[in-house]
Amino acid sequence: MRDETVVPVGSGLTRIAVSAQTSAGAVRPLNEDSFRAAAPLFVVADGMGGHERGDVASRTAIAALAERVPADAVPTVDELIDAIAAANEAVRDQSQRDGVEGVSGTTLVVLALVRGAGDAPYWMAANIGDSRLYEWTGRELTQLTVDHSFVQELVDTGRLTAEEALVHPERNVITRAVGVRPDVVADIWLLPVSGEQVFLLCSDGLTRELSDDEIAEVLMRHGAAGEEGSVADALVEAAVAAGGSDNVTAIVVESSSASALVDDDASDRIASTRERPGAALEDTLPRAGGGAA
Repeated sequence: MRDETVVPVGSGLTRIAVSAQTSAGAVRPLNEDSFRAAAPLFVVADGMGGHERGDVASRTAIAALAERVPADAVPTVDELIDAIAAANEAVRDQSQRDGVEGVSGTTLVVLALVRGAGDAPYWMAANIGDSRLYEWTGRELTQLTVDHSFVQELVDTGRLTAEEALVHPERNVITRAVGVRPDVVADIWLLPVSGEQVFLLCSDGLTRELSDDEIAEVLMRHGAAGEEGSVADALVEAAVAAGGSDNVTAIVVESSSASALVDDDASDRIASTRERPGAALEDTLPRAGGGAA
């Protein structure tokens, strides 16, 4: 799919074009990924493979976010944080209604246009789990989010290289997920809305099959060659052709703003959502260097 819209925030206008695609891949019969691609909210959710009803968990999380942030309604930062908390509660409630005995959960990566002080626009990015957000400059691809995964913890503490993490037997283990614990903590960034910007949201089915360099090559080739179909189609097709061992989802958001509307200082990272009592790692394995709460 591909769509274009203009979103008014404060006294400015941001033109947004979005393309999105998802696939079960070449191996798995069920697609546990879900997504929403309707300005001002863009979300990818990857139901936890190997757990019960991951597909229901991802759909439920998306539906809860969409209910709190309907199309064309630009939220505040606090409203989006509350929407993420509501998604966590909705997944837990759905699991209880369905009588799920095991663990049902989902990753979440969010990009949304939000209202800051004086209604100034910002991009707000948030993630829980190992679904990712990238920024593409036309030449360089930069990962903005940090994976909440067991292997990422090992990389961060120097016990594993990035190359070793790609083939580690526990590379699928995530250390946070939506719907697993009563409280959920998302990492959050505020980014300036400025000029031409391109963002990629994706599940790990894309990054498992394609390196960052290969993703950048698809983005560059598609933009330069004007291939048929959307850039999200091209990314998903490339991941499936490379093996498609997992469900794969990609959303590409292209925005255009007349001028820089916020200071660059706004790109500072907020360490987490509001500190909530009992917030802990949503997984059965501890993070490297520490025990599970």
